[in-house]
Amino acid sequence: MSSPSQVGKLTIFVFTITLLSFVVESQLTQYVQTTLSYSQPYFIFYLVHSCFMLAFPCHLLYLALTTGRPTSTYLKSLKLAVIDHFSPRRSVGSLEAAQFPWYRFAFLIIAVTAAVTVPALLWFIAMTLSSVTDVTAIWNTNAFFAYVLSVKVFGLKWETRKLVVYGGSTAEEAPPSSEAASHPHSPSEPSMPLLGDLLTFIASIGYAGYQVHYKKYAALAEPEDTIDDHYEPLPDPEHPPNASTDDALPPLPYGLYSNMMTFAIGFCTMVLLWIPLPILHWFNVEPFSLPNDLKTTGAILCIIVSGSIFNAGFMILLASLGPIITSVGGLLTIVLVFISDVVLGNTDALTIWTVVGSATIVAAFGVLAYDILYKR
Repeated sequence: MSSPSQVGKLTIFVFTITLLSFVVESQLTQYVQTTLSYSQPYFIFYLVHSCFMLAFPCHLLYLALTTGRPTSTYLKSLKLAVIDHFSPRRSVGSLEAAQFPWYRFAFLIIAVTAAVTVPALLWFIAMTLSSVTDVTAIWNTNAFFAYVLSVKVFGLKWETRKLVVYGGSTAEEAPPSSEAASHPHSPSEPSMPLLGDLLTFIASIGYAGYQVHYKKYAALAEPEDTIDDHYEPLPDPEHPPNASTDDALPPLPYGLYSNMMTFAIGFCTMVLLWIPLPILHWFNVEPFSLPNDLKTTGAILCIIVSGSIFNAGFMILLASLGPIITSVGGLLTIVLVFISDVVLGNTDALTIWTVVGSATIVAAFGVLAYDILYKR
């Protein structure tokens, strides 16, 4: 039996942090927009997605502090990776002489931003209308749609077993707590669960499409889980490489390219997607207002941090593991949201069926973790 690889362990760590961040973001998003009555889904979405820019500079700072190499080294390698992505099969020497494809790269970033914005915005809106448990369960049906689209886009072979596994993972709707039942007009009670569930379902399909097409068109051709810690910086221009070493790109540190793409999505969001804010305010669709107390402000800051961590981790996993494994692993959020609901007082959600369903998902995740650690 082979021992777990360092990259495999790192992938499991990123997976765990990503899932926990999703749960925190989900619970706090509904708490802010219902219990605290700060219903500003587009504004919160804008803040969270604009702050995607935080992951990349933090990663660069970490690399600079732990390796002693200047950030310019990593930026140069990223530049060559992008050029190679649009014009593959070149040597490093020819890549250095090539112009950076600004227009093609900008189009790619705008397309990726649009693709992730629509389902994410629908998710934020659904959180104001339905329960966290329902939204999380329906959202995770993207595992099924990701498989169907992957078969179509990547020309994979249909496997009925996988269709059953990916399509059969559902979460039973938790009955309302006794507190909610005794206060039917409580601000934390879902106001329009059917509409919220429908929006989540549409968002789930859209997010599956985003995952598959990101992997096909935006991610590097070489999976990021094959890029190990033995990073070699590009040679100094005054000391050109030998012909024997001038035939391939140097490997990038794990997750750096994905974090660069996440940064680009955040930048695009910040620059372009503020425009609907005054329009929504003008037509009284979402009248703009800042949070008026520290509790709401602090909760929104936590949403921003957890949302940024989730999306940065998800982008890394999507690039390294692909849309099918990533979306299936995301099913574990159903279990985590269920546990958090119980911890927060919704004990009526604790039934034999939810326990059995959760145990099944955990077991499936255990198989997935074993596959990542020992077989990849």
